[in-house]
Amino acid sequence: MNNYGMNRGYYNYINNNYNIPTYEQNVSKNNIFDPYNGFIRGNLFPDLYNSYKVDDSYQIRPMNEQAEMLTYIDALTFACIDLGLYLDINPEDKDALEMYNEYRTNLGEYMIRYQNQYGPITRTSEALNSYPWKWNDSPWPWEKGV
Repeated sequence: MNNYGMNRGYYNYINNNYNIPTYEQNVSKNNIFDPYNGFIRGNLFPDLYNSYKVDDSYQIRPMNEQAEMLTYIDALTFACIDLGLYLDINPEDKDALEMYNEYRTNLGEYMIRYQNQYGPITRTSEALNSYPWKWNDSPWPWEKGV
């Protein structure tokens, strides 16, 4: 065995705290975390979630409505990415695809609401498709009063 924990090409999991993924069941809202709880844990799949040395996940406490909307946008983005990875290896899972499309639709709606209230969220935002260019307009989020 070498210093990297490998023995003849196979990983040695004896001293590591790894979860070995077993995607043997179809995804449904009953067996995965909701977008926010998956986001704060870094994993939508409870069977794969490893709390490591922390019993309770850090709860995000937004200070205002704008921060709350951004947190929800982040959570939905994370859920879309995690479900997208799952769908890469389980393309036949209709329930997962329906959840992915629901989260993707909700994400689009929240991004539009956010941009209508607070301005563009990315350089590719629809809110920037106007003249003059508005990406660098003030005030920036940290310049606004609390």
